[in-house]
Amino acid sequence: PALGGPPAVLLLLLLLASGSTDGYKPVIIVHGILDGPEQFKNLSGFINEVHPGTEVQIISLFNIGKSMKPLWIQIPEFRKAIEKITSTHPEGVHVLCFSQGGLICRAVLSTSPNHNVHTFISLSSPLAGQYGDTDYLQWLPGCVKKNAYLFCYNKVGQHFSFCDYWNDPHHRACYLKGNTFLPLINGEIPHQHLTDWRENFLRIKKMVLIGGPDDGVITPWQSSQFGFYDSNEDVVEMRNQAFYKNDTFGLKTLDVRGDVSVCVQSGVKHTHWHSDFTVFKNCVERWLI
Repeated sequence: PALGGPPAVLLLLLLLASGSTDGYKPVIIVHGILDGPEQFKNLSGFINEVHPGTEVQIISLFNIGKSMKPLWIQIPEFRKAIEKITSTHPEGVHVLCFSQGGLICRAVLSTSPNHNVHTFISLSSPLAGQYGDTDYLQWLPGCVKKNAYLFCYNKVGQHFSFCDYWNDPHHRACYLKGNTFLPLINGEIPHQHLTDWRENFLRIKKMVLIGGPDDGVITPWQSSQFGFYDSNEDVVEMRNQAFYKNDTFGLKTLDVRGDVSVCVQSGVKHTHWHSDFTVFKNCVERWLI
């Protein structure tokens, strides 16, 4: 048949129905604390520069100051927004989540039994927690890292998202008892959803962990790759963490499968990760297929 006849039209319709004529999966971007969609226009541009026609959705929820609301308040809304996108893309999607957004995405993936997220890219996120004197402590009047646990590990403190992943290595018992978010998604305390959340999280095909030593905010920076301080503030790397050894949320299983990729980039400040083209080329581009 001549070009443009019924078979060609049918092929075009099938390609359009798949969501992209180039076959690239859609990319969902979730912003970090005190951020919003505006900060991710460069990243969206990078994606379409190398993969023209890719559908990029930057979720506009809990922007700027509202990002300080408790994570368990934010997560159901982000889950609804992500499910609305994924429901129209049975071929799967990628999620690219920055800073606090990485924790939100982890919780969404863990609490979504039928998600079809292919690759979860965590861009400088405090996945194992945060313990450092950074600018964000200005939101907690009078707090420095040594006493922030007094504010964070109670009902008042847990109304601030920052406290949901505050992980004081010198007050482990207080963290496990008073933090209502991170110990749950890391499986550091037993709970009724542990098995289901683990199975849900393991639906992803690949996890990419991006971070670096010059971040200046994520403390220790290795938290972006599931490392964290012990009680002496020496960094214990991912494979020596109890939640890895016990495979509480599926991290060890993913790693043994060969589906955890780590990318370390020096010379990148925290607020520059999503606008640095070198980071994008070295750590992100290859996974967005």
